[in-house]
Amino acid sequence: MKETLINFENVSKTYGDFKALSDIDISIKNGEFVFVVGHSGAGKSTLIKLLIREESPTEGRILFEETDLNDIPYKDLSLLRRKIGVVFQDFRLLESRTVYENVAIALEVTDTDEKEIKQVVPNVLNMVGLSEKSNVYPKNLSGGEKQRVSIARALAHEPLVLVLDEPTGMIDPDAADEVLKILEKINSLGTTILMTTHNEQLVDRLKKRVIRLEIGKLISDKKSGGYRA
Repeated sequence: MKETLINFENVSKTYGDFKALSDIDISIKNGEFVFVVGHSGAGKSTLIKLLIREESPTEGRILFEETDLNDIPYKDLSLLRRKIGVVFQDFRLLESRTVYENVAIALEVTDTDEKEIKQVVPNVLNMVGLSEKSNVYPKNLSGGEKQRVSIARALAHEPLVLVLDEPTGMIDPDAADEVLKILEKINSLGTTILMTTHNEQLVDRLKKRVIRLEIGKLISDKKSGGYRA
């Protein structure tokens, strides 16, 4: 496994006359825990869209495991996205499916064997502390529990990196603390974590690497803690 997992090289992204990102240079190593911080409109979500190839850079290039994302054919993007687990602020759960089924569907859509699904889903639910909620529907879960289901679903393919876009934005502080503890545990097992947030208390508490964006520009890249927007 290569030491460096992700490289943004002179990356810019424009939408018409609006420059969402400007000349971004970021290198992320395997096993790092990295916060990307900044106010709304700073470019955090654009950074994630580029990383999962939902969007392509206007200038520069993004390397994942030394492969330029723009060189990956559209038909092979699903293989990339199995290596990048993504968790969004709004959970994106299927209300008609149980907790177990919401996690299992991530494997079903890639034709994973049923025997493997029955092994993987309980394991990831246990990792996020939801083993007892396996047969519960999302409407009966708290916001924090819903986010933990989203994390479990993103972990189903054992991704190299877990990317989280404002994962604590719609949950209360206690639930946010629980999510962070889970992320620390996942990171300790070797998964790289890249998390966008504007919650300075969470960032200061963990003392991890902090990348700060402001109006699409990289303002600072500090190796541990100390964020003030």
